[in-house]
Amino acid sequence: MKYLTPKTSFTCIDLFAGIGGFRLALEALGGNCIHFSEIDRDAIDTYCTNFDERKDRNLGDITKITSLPPHDILTAGVPCQSWSIAGRNLGFDDDRGQLWNDTLFLLHQARPKAFIFENVKGLADPRNQQALQHILQRIHDAGYYAKHFVLTSSDYGVPQDRVRVYIIGFLQEQYLQNFRLPPPRPCHLKLRDVLAIPHDTLDESTTGTRDLFGQLVQEKRRYRKIHGMNDFFLFNDIRNGPTTIHSWDLKPTTKRQKAICLLMLRNRRKPLYGRLDGNPLSLMQLQQLDSTIEKLELDTLVDMGILKTVFYSFAIRVHNAALNDAENMIARNIAAGNASLDALRECRDLRFAKIPLNKTIAAMLAKGTLDCIEIRYEFRYTKISTGIEGINRIFLPQSETFPTLVASDTNDYVAIKDIQAETKEEYKKFFLQEIYHKNLYRKISKEESCQIQGFPPDFKLPENRSRWMKLLGNSVSVPVIHTLAAAIVETGCFSNQETVPRIFSADANPMSSIISAPVVV
Repeated sequence: MKYLTPKTSFTCIDLFAGIGGFRLALEALGGNCIHFSEIDRDAIDTYCTNFDERKDRNLGDITKITSLPPHDILTAGVPCQSWSIAGRNLGFDDDRGQLWNDTLFLLHQARPKAFIFENVKGLADPRNQQALQHILQRIHDAGYYAKHFVLTSSDYGVPQDRVRVYIIGFLQEQYLQNFRLPPPRPCHLKLRDVLAIPHDTLDESTTGTRDLFGQLVQEKRRYRKIHGMNDFFLFNDIRNGPTTIHSWDLKPTTKRQKAICLLMLRNRRKPLYGRLDGNPLSLMQLQQLDSTIEKLELDTLVDMGILKTVFYSFAIRVHNAALNDAENMIARNIAAGNASLDALRECRDLRFAKIPLNKTIAAMLAKGTLDCIEIRYEFRYTKISTGIEGINRIFLPQSETFPTLVASDTNDYVAIKDIQAETKEEYKKFFLQEIYHKNLYRKISKEESCQIQGFPPDFKLPENRSRWMKLLGNSVSVPVIHTLAAAIVETGCFSNQETVPRIFSADANPMSSIISAPVVV
């Protein structure tokens, strides 16, 4: 494939710089970062250590920057919480979303030849269409021509399912017309290639002999996908499938108890039982599905830690107790007819006010200002990302990719051996016997995380896991930025430099030019 390298350097400024993912990619193309902007102390220390950078080159808080010096390309990974699925999805109603205004102000003021902005996929989701169009219009009003792209990191050089929005823009329209997004390419680096796992624990048909047995590998993977046998096991009580592990698979349970749990699982998402995607069910509702179910059976599953009881519907009680602002807001909503838990969870004013719903309702019940008029049953573990007892997913080394690295870390693990099976039943049985019950799984290491994100494995990071995971999770996938920046250089927008093509073989590791780049410490 064709790859372009500039003969002469170009200058860049790195806003929301983090630990320097943008800079690492641009410097590999000849870029010269003249300033950066970051406020997180850990990120600043890590950035300056790895790039041998002076801290006085840090422009600091973007909201206090009034101007930028001349430069060729501006990069910014604008904080994404306002647009992420994990956030409250309030868009510009969230003050953090206003950081876009500061970024676009500086773009308009400095007028670099090009820019790259990065954000989470949620910015391009239909629910945020108006906000994205507003940002693109602001960019146009600043005198720039831009397009946005939704890209997956695994298509551009790293074994990670990281989907992000990238906005690419130019001061002159002709360069946007010249811009060609490189097509997705197979990621030759798989999860097994970055895991520090002894070779003899891996299935030989998925490791070093994959060239010889490539067809066999694909046939195995195709067979597993057809039959729902993923390369990872999901620990979850609200979904089902051949590679889903439920809490009743991990605890000694009877066939009858398993049947009750599966009955709840199949029916909890039906609109008949509530307004949310998943709803608790009352004893009466369960008896309508199976008249033989008794309350004692449900309470036993509660005692086992598989189910929990939920205070679901409420009525205001006549009282003289004083209510605080949060309690008054909930009381008004219940009086207005939003008397169920799902109705209260849907109230935008309660979400916007950041009211802790469960805690506030519990306080009102304790005060005697509310009555619970309906109790329902729900699974104890209902948050997909949390999983069961601290485990969300366990990925086999044969997996193609690892999930998105996030700042808060995840409950995702990697197995330290592979398994194979001919049937769905055996696949799940072997996983529980050979991996889960033998504790042959672990969190990914710092060095592995670096490579999954496209950083050199020896990139200097804090020793504390929560600190380095926050830094890597907030960063960008370096090879993706490298690919986009190379395509920008190819347009010729940096008029004082020429580019020359280099030819790489189809088997070349697309990460090699990034990961093997020397790091100054």
